[in-house]
Amino acid sequence: MRTRVAASATIKVSAEQVYTILADYTNGHPHILPSQYFSHLQVEQGGVGAGTVITFQMHVLGKTQTFRAAITEPEPGRVLVETNLPSGAVTTFTVDPRMEDQQAQMTITTELAVSNWLEGVFTKMMLRRIYAQELGLLAAYAERRSSVVGANMSKAIA
Repeated sequence: MRTRVAASATIKVSAEQVYTILADYTNGHPHILPSQYFSHLQVEQGGVGAGTVITFQMHVLGKTQTFRAAITEPEPGRVLVETNLPSGAVTTFTVDPRMEDQQAQMTITTELAVSNWLEGVFTKMMLRRIYAQELGLLAAYAERRSSVVGANMSKAIA
């Protein structure tokens, strides 16, 4: 039995800026992971976008699991996909421009196998909570990073 869970948020920076953070598993993506759930993110191969392979630990309900995922970009600049090896669970990050690309609509979607209906319900509840935090961290990090870049550009122009 498979289940699907999704969460979305509007981020107040351009879609390009959001995607750059997501695709950078060395210097960007680690900043958006809620530390109470994720730890030990390591890049095995690559580091930015397609071809990257990562390992990380996830802590839920007192249990820690180690995951390994391969990264693909079916639509570079818009869609980034993490496929867990070997389970086949797939998490897709979709970034769409809004407000003449002054903002981005960010959606995280995961499809995975569950053993029964109850596990599916519980998984959806947990992942929605985790993704809400992740989207909040992404918004804060992207906006903070954008204001630093803007301030540095203003200094360079002056």
